[in-house]
Amino acid sequence: MIHQHHIESIPNGVMFNAYPDSIGHTLSDTIKMLQLPDFKEVFSLFYILPTFFNSDLDRGFSIIDYNLNPDLVSEQDLKALQELKIMLKFDIVLNHLSVASPQFQDLLQNGEQSKFKDFFINWNSFWEGKGHKNEEGIIVPEESYLKKLFMRKSGLPILKVPFPDGSEQPYWNTFYQEIQYQKITIDDLKHLKELDVKNAVSLCVKVNQLIENKQDISTFDFNEFNDYKTQILQIIHQKRTFLGQMDVNAKSELVWDFYEETLAKVANFGCKILRLDAFAYLHKEIGQSNFFNKPGTWNYLERIKKIATKNNLTVLPEIHAEYGLNLHDEVAKEGYQIYDFFLPGLMIHTLEKGSNKALLKWAAEIIEKGYKTVNMLGCHDGIPVLDLKGKEANGHYHKGLLTDEEIEFVMETILQRGGKVKNLYDAAGNKISYYQINATFFSALGENENKLVLARALQLFMPGIPQVWYLDLFAGKNNYEAANKGGSSSHKEINRTTLSLSEIENGLKREVVTKQLQLMRLRNTSKAFSGKMTVHNSKENEIYISWTNENCIAKLQANLSDFSFRISHSEDNISTELNF
Repeated sequence: MIHQHHIESIPNGVMFNAYPDSIGHTLSDTIKMLQLPDFKEVFSLFYILPTFFNSDLDRGFSIIDYNLNPDLVSEQDLKALQELKIMLKFDIVLNHLSVASPQFQDLLQNGEQSKFKDFFINWNSFWEGKGHKNEEGIIVPEESYLKKLFMRKSGLPILKVPFPDGSEQPYWNTFYQEIQYQKITIDDLKHLKELDVKNAVSLCVKVNQLIENKQDISTFDFNEFNDYKTQILQIIHQKRTFLGQMDVNAKSELVWDFYEETLAKVANFGCKILRLDAFAYLHKEIGQSNFFNKPGTWNYLERIKKIATKNNLTVLPEIHAEYGLNLHDEVAKEGYQIYDFFLPGLMIHTLEKGSNKALLKWAAEIIEKGYKTVNMLGCHDGIPVLDLKGKEANGHYHKGLLTDEEIEFVMETILQRGGKVKNLYDAAGNKISYYQINATFFSALGENENKLVLARALQLFMPGIPQVWYLDLFAGKNNYEAANKGGSSSHKEINRTTLSLSEIENGLKREVVTKQLQLMRLRNTSKAFSGKMTVHNSKENEIYISWTNENCIAKLQANLSDFSFRISHSEDNISTELNF
């Protein structure tokens, strides 16, 4: 294990972003790529997505435990990254753990007697006395509470789980779940005495067909076999398997003991930045929205920060919310580094409309308010669009970074180029909002290489630590085959194509890749970017930005009409000019 007690400050360099198996088969293949001369001095940081740990759903964000995933990662890999002087950023998924976690497994095994009974949230216990039970025995909260809840999927956010006493208990499940019904066999029907073999075969065929077609068996008419329906349903029920991201109960001290243990563990792996995934959902209170409840969320955040500081970790809270809600500003004012989720949509708008106005307005705000940001173009998730909107708060409408019409234009552009939409729902299952669009950034830009290289240059000249998605670097296109495969989050697979080492080798011969690497090396090594940013006056279809730090200057002059740009850099009287 890596032990580092003298913590270096977070470098103001470029951050690579990938799954452990995004390149080749394991993290060691990614390290082989990073060791190539082409990548010398390109990255200072690496955000490794959570299949780094043991997980089973939502491509890593359903954590079983925070130990190294031996199929993808070794301690040797961690040593190699340390030798490359690449600092690590990981996730802690604060809001939930997998049903396969030791804690939830203990609950399934021991029910009410489990030590972890309060580690997760029994939905009925939480809402006791605040609603009515439906025909399934699940409490439906009173309308005044229900309409306040912020939902990530249609229907109530629960997963029903079997307890040892034969009962089914509803547990809070905000995000993904997957229930799989296994086919039945003649052996499963052996105990049905009056059923002969011929009828048993015929019944198996019928039931298995329904399972294959994902039909609701409880509403199906079995005709002459209706007498066995209850028993068949029981058999199917017993044979089902389920996965789920189960919300943890932050009111339990056991959960905070778990956070203490986890933060110490990831620090030991060499982590320097810890992304707090889904933390805004952690605080739950009757009568509140279940998204950034105040002051509860602030109290939790402060408590997490204390544990992080003890382990020499910088925390990066992940919040998706409308710009008009001003939540980014509130979090930044408390001294936290924030994600710049506004940049991806702004960048597409800037390049498609040939207008610098919205992008430069946002850059000015970052500088003026002193935000510490991590920015990006593409990432493992979608291209955020909800984040750009205005919002009414306390009877006053706060404008967005883009108007609703401009956001609509950005969305339509990406959708026409093959993007997929992710929406948000209310408690009744009605769609209330779009959330993000899934596409590769290259495809979102119409697969125009000049646009992608200019987008990268602009990202690198914006304030904040630039995070680079591996697929964007290699100008990856939308993967429709992966996106259409089905499953709860398959639309996201459009932007998660695994690249082989030979594809990396071929990619490094393409100008769209080598130009990005050249730009990133400059951004990663130049002292200029630790200095002062100036936005110079220019026409609306041009952008002129400079960074100055003592005798080191970097300038970007870009034309948004033809996507050409020029970069000049001077340090210690040595000047270089790059024309693109």
